[in-house]
Amino acid sequence: MSDWILENPENVSSAEIVVGIPSYNEADAIGFPTEQASLGLTRHFPGRKAVVVNCDNASTDGTKDAFFAAPCQVPRLYVSTPPGVKGKGNNFRNLFRLVRDLGAEAVVVVDADLKSITPQWIKFLGEPLLDDFGYVTPLYLRHKYDGTITNNIAYPLTRCLYGRRVRQPIGGDFGFSGELAKFYLEHETWNESVAQFGIDIWMTTLAMYHRRPITQAFLGRPKIHRPKDPASSLGPMFRQVVGTIFNLMGTFAPFWQEVRRSRPTAIYGFGLGQTEMPPPVDVNVEALYKNFHAGEAAHDAAWRTALAPNTYAKLREVLDLGLEQFEFPIPLWAHVLFDVAVAYRDRVLPPDDLMDALAPLYFGRTLSFVRSTDGMAMQQAEEYVEEQCLAFEEAKPYLLERWGS
Repeated sequence: MSDWILENPENVSSAEIVVGIPSYNEADAIGFPTEQASLGLTRHFPGRKAVVVNCDNASTDGTKDAFFAAPCQVPRLYVSTPPGVKGKGNNFRNLFRLVRDLGAEAVVVVDADLKSITPQWIKFLGEPLLDDFGYVTPLYLRHKYDGTITNNIAYPLTRCLYGRRVRQPIGGDFGFSGELAKFYLEHETWNESVAQFGIDIWMTTLAMYHRRPITQAFLGRPKIHRPKDPASSLGPMFRQVVGTIFNLMGTFAPFWQEVRRSRPTAIYGFGLGQTEMPPPVDVNVEALYKNFHAGEAAHDAAWRTALAPNTYAKLREVLDLGLEQFEFPIPLWAHVLFDVAVAYRDRVLPPDDLMDALAPLYFGRTLSFVRSTDGMAMQQAEEYVEEQCLAFEEAKPYLLERWGS
């Protein structure tokens, strides 16, 4: 592992609770979550030895200075990857290492661009860790079009595979035990995708697979950060998140092949009475439709190679639909993901090429999701997401057949 850059101005040598804030060029945003983390620690864990850590990627915009300049009543540490070493997962790896060295019992991680974090978020993500839970995922109100990778891939697929209903498996804000941090630090499935944006789904999947006690923390307020139009460029995040899911499917196949149905995951702090609505997320449906069809010219050969003949034939029917009649049915989407997972395992195409070929199909499914939920209130849209998850569970025998169990 590359050497890290560590600044520990208060010579902290041990801690019971750590709040980590991973960052890369977040000078304009990191001050607020730093201050809120400090307030959360002093108000809700007054008798505990606490520290706030900025886990950075050698930001060049003054992130470190903004972190140390923010109001904070607890000790702070700054740890960074060497210049040129990027990746959210690499930030977490430094955090795991630091947590081990400090002997911390509980770790809370929050995004550096959060605008809606309150001191209570630290309480609800951290308290369960002192009450025998090993892993805490967030549960917050999100706009129905914020988190489309979660809604259409990460949540239904991991729920169907591992049998746990964890609504935000890549939510970005987590709690985990010090013991789990050491476990993550030593796990053999670490790879380059995990070192980047694959880290969140990797952590959640390992917690489910290794049967760590999991709870979901209801955070009360919507997650307000820098949302993106689902039609915008996916960049490497899509490859890394979905590729990590598929990679772990291969490693953990004997486990998920025995899972038949999902079960609920406990909710901590539910019923806080918050009614604040998340900010709107604008979606360019024409761009989604265009991105879906642009994939045909570039990736049709890959689709024909990766998908089962019947899946491919049904996809061709979807490709013939105009925007006004467009529908990408949920069962077909489940079969597409299952087929691509098998193709990923069998390396019928290079993994990056396979992810690039899947991306336009994801745009198509996202367009169908937007059309199906247009006019729905948040609760109705949430019920639609749950129906999609049930459809994935019902389609799982197809995956088992394709996988060869």
